[in-house]
Amino acid sequence: MVVKKVYTKAERITREERRLKRNYKDIQKDKSAVVEGLIRRAAFMRATLEDMEIDLDNGGFVEMFAQGDQEPYERERPVARQYQQMNKNYQSILKQLSDLLPKEPPKQKEDDGFDSFVMQCG
Repeated sequence: MVVKKVYTKAERITREERRLKRNYKDIQKDKSAVVEGLIRRAAFMRATLEDMEIDLDNGGFVEMFAQGDQEPYERERPVARQYQQMNKNYQSILKQLSDLLPKEPPKQKEDDGFDSFVMQCG
């Protein structure tokens, strides 16, 4: 049986920061401060989202709620709403980070000679 190491939230944040920084090690110096801040936010959000996912897996997205003499009813758990909002913000940060990566020039299609052959025959 393989035992998987359980990392603390701080360790998971640090590991995610390192992972993301490897992708941005060659970023232009004028963008590095922006990238650094976005990476910190993204790493924190990813670790927090993972924790929320465990909570949601265990407790579900809805709960029974009653106020005063009211009949209990199902309502969305506050953590479900927080998860949805944070996930949206996390995706936005990942998009911003992605947009800061240098654009690769489109790859040139290798000439296999077919087009020139068709032009000669036609």
